[in-house]
Amino acid sequence: MKQKIQGPKGTRDFYPQDMAWRNYITDAWRKVSERNGFEQVDGPIFESLELYKVKSGQEIVSELFHFEDRGQRQLAIRPEFTPTLARMIASKANALTKPIKWFCTSNFCRAERPQRGRLREFWQWNVDLVGLDGPQADAEVIFTAIDLLRQLGLTPKDIKVKISHRITVKNILTKLNVPQEKMDQAFKLLDGRDKMSPEIFAQKAQELGLNKDNAQKFDDACAKTYSGDSLQDLCKAIGLNDIPQLSQLHQQLKNFDIAQWCEFDLGIVRGLAYYTGMVFEIHETQGAERALAGGGRYDQLIQMFGGPAIPACGFGMGDVVLGLVLQDKNLVPERIQTAPDFFVIATTDLGNEQLIPLVSKLRWAGRHARFSYKTTRNLGKLMKEASASGAAFAIILDDKIKEGILTLKDLVNSEQQECPLIDLIEKMGNRI
Repeated sequence: MKQKIQGPKGTRDFYPQDMAWRNYITDAWRKVSERNGFEQVDGPIFESLELYKVKSGQEIVSELFHFEDRGQRQLAIRPEFTPTLARMIASKANALTKPIKWFCTSNFCRAERPQRGRLREFWQWNVDLVGLDGPQADAEVIFTAIDLLRQLGLTPKDIKVKISHRITVKNILTKLNVPQEKMDQAFKLLDGRDKMSPEIFAQKAQELGLNKDNAQKFDDACAKTYSGDSLQDLCKAIGLNDIPQLSQLHQQLKNFDIAQWCEFDLGIVRGLAYYTGMVFEIHETQGAERALAGGGRYDQLIQMFGGPAIPACGFGMGDVVLGLVLQDKNLVPERIQTAPDFFVIATTDLGNEQLIPLVSKLRWAGRHARFSYKTTRNLGKLMKEASASGAAFAIILDDKIKEGILTLKDLVNSEQQECPLIDLIEKMGNRI
């Protein structure tokens, strides 16, 4: 009895059209990274399980696909790239030229419940700038993410970069009388704020040492977003004279001409404890999807893996949510598969004798050439197939090929001409 075996839950099969879509996204990631001065790197698809525990603690284990190899070593399939990046930099920190600007576009796996916008296997764009401190580096990282979204057709009306700063949030909590020993709890509470009722949030805030008035003040400040030009309103709301971390970053965002894409949101803290400064998430303005990307500054992470103290910031962007947003905004190109330069057609037996030799010559010359596998000599049907392929030109071979003459048809503007076979590659060299 035959058994039907399906792909693993939370993964995808990439048929040609699906693969072309994935390549469209990953190619955009690569091009944007390179024009912003980042170099591509990668690491192994599995690492020591301990690597992820160092960064995220023991609780991360339940979220990983992990196993024991034949040498009884505990390994895990990579769920993200940042720990690998930290390990790589820590091992060669003194030999690497600073700043280090790296990116990768690899696949990762997480052992979690598949749902809309989140799968067990996904591709992710990671961009990291290591070796530079300060708001200019933070702004350049954010600029790179926006540069990608702009290239794909999104605008500030479609997405917003929501930015906060953990030092700013800590200063606010201190002013509101939250003790230092409860700061980690406060950040976790703020990170989960959207998942609980206002009553539960207020109750937990008071448990941290916030009185009712301060808890309400903190909740009000976190419930709003602020443009860079309205940061003084935020200062008044929380009783601070200045918030230099955000005001300095706003100036750099203006320098990079991306301030209109950004807003400040104290509710963004990125729950992971290794973040040390600026943090951000990129959200679709309609709220239909989860965050497209997220990241921030992690100045102590390299040290956790045995390296020196090196400032660093970066972000990750997955292909799943990005693809959903582009589809929702009708920003999927009509054709994303590679189209041939030439589609060669034979309408006679004599023409057919020269079809494969010509195709091989074109391919040897570096041209993308295709032909029909059908036995028909019907020109109309063959031209329809050529047009469907997206080819730039159709080459029609008939009995004139005996004199070395073929017909070349431009499928874009429908112009047609006869030309010598020997002149074909040279003649078309400047047009393809």
